Amino acid sequence: MKPFYLDGRWLETKTSESVYNPWSGDKLAEVCTGSAEDVERAVASAHSAFQKTRKIPAFERAEKLTAICDLLAKRRQEFVDVIVAEAGKPVSFAEAEVDRARLTFQFAAAQVLADPGHGINMEASKPGAGHFGLVRRFPIGVILGITPFNFPLNLVAHKVAPCLASGNTMVLKPSPRTPLSALLLAEVLDEAGIPAGQVNVIPFDHSHVAGLLSDSRLKMLSFTGSAEVGWQLKSRAGKMKVALELGGNAAVVVEPDSDWRAAVPKIASAAFGFAGQSCISVQRILVNREILEPFREALVSHTQEKIRAGDPSQRDTVVGPMITSQAREKVLKWIEEATAGGATLLTPLVKEGHSLLGPVLLENVPSSASVLCEEAFAPLAVLQGYDTFEEALALVNDSHFGLQAGIFSNNLSKALQAFEELEVGGVMINQVPTFRVENMPYGGVKDSGVGREGVRYAMEEMTEPRSLVINRG
Repeated sequence: MKPFYLDGRWLETKTSESVYNPWSGDKLAEVCTGSAEDVERAVASAHSAFQKTRKIPAFERAEKLTAICDLLAKRRQEFVDVIVAEAGKPVSFAEAEVDRARLTFQFAAAQVLADPGHGINMEASKPGAGHFGLVRRFPIGVILGITPFNFPLNLVAHKVAPCLASGNTMVLKPSPRTPLSALLLAEVLDEAGIPAGQVNVIPFDHSHVAGLLSDSRLKMLSFTGSAEVGWQLKSRAGKMKVALELGGNAAVVVEPDSDWRAAVPKIASAAFGFAGQSCISVQRILVNREILEPFREALVSHTQEKIRAGDPSQRDTVVGPMITSQAREKVLKWIEEATAGGATLLTPLVKEGHSLLGPVLLENVPSSASVLCEEAFAPLAVLQGYDTFEEALALVNDSHFGLQAGIFSNNLSKALQAFEELEVGGVMINQVPTFRVENMPYGGVKDSGVGREGVRYAMEEMTEPRSLVINRG
């Protein structure tokens, strides 16, 4: 029985939830889950710890974050093995996730020391003459963090690292599908010596969340997950600050003036890697009709020859299993719906084992089909042709999601036009929308969320500016 981490201690309970390997379907572990009383204790300890953490000097916060980086490096293989086992993430992708998590804490350590506040030019107006002004950001208190299964370490890190860096405290609810990575990180936090109660990692039933949203001791909800759940939580969050990183159906645009043949491997990996289980996975591939036929041929050929689906522990695997067999069944129904409406399958439909689905590329998809309009979260992409760049931008925007988009073009004017016109949180030029580094602002518009992650930007979400004005006369 795997205990959870509360107030600096490891606690076992009588209630638990099983964690399964999505590749084999075998049971991995039995993880203790918190009761309403345990959740209350977690909030109380985080609220109490805040009186200490808010006063920790910057150099001490940076030292703790650096110690976490070192411990992640020391235990790298252990984290990789856990991510492969509980998320079904191919080993090369799991290694990249652990390395990115280290960078997340590293950037947090640097940001602590780089952000002392800024002055206000009080003499910019007549009433301000004779005054001195300063702005600093202060931590807000207890944050409720809720994380998904697909990046069970790094999306936890993107909540925990800025929380520690800004002097806040957190009650973290990891995904019930993948809690082991978060609990392993709790071991690292404990070894690094964070104060008891600063981060409580406690799996608990979603039914307890509603009570937390009305708890005045909690000052912020930081949620990563589905749009449906995220917006429901926001509607109940009252006065609480809210940051939501939700879904998408990311599009990439390929222009004839780009080195589009070099883009094919990037696009295929971004569409099908880790079974497409990323909110910025490429789902819509928009290609100018001048190059559509050779692009299609190159993409299909590369996918069939290079995008291997199978056992995630094998280094050449790109597409591992979907997280559950139910998730696979849902997307298979969407594919059936699309083909019944006239869509063409450009790749074989491969189903193996407990929840494996091979890469699926569709064309001639009806505009109302779920595979085009909704978030598939699967190794599935739709190929579409267009005639003009303006038409392509309109197709990108024709979505209720708006997370990131990719544009392959060597024309600077087109790049700037896309930046001006696309309704997304990030525009990647000559790069896939799946691209993300830990110190960039990350988040979306429309149904894709509100607020931004990325260490510095998450720290801003988790703090409030406070002004100091001194009358010198």
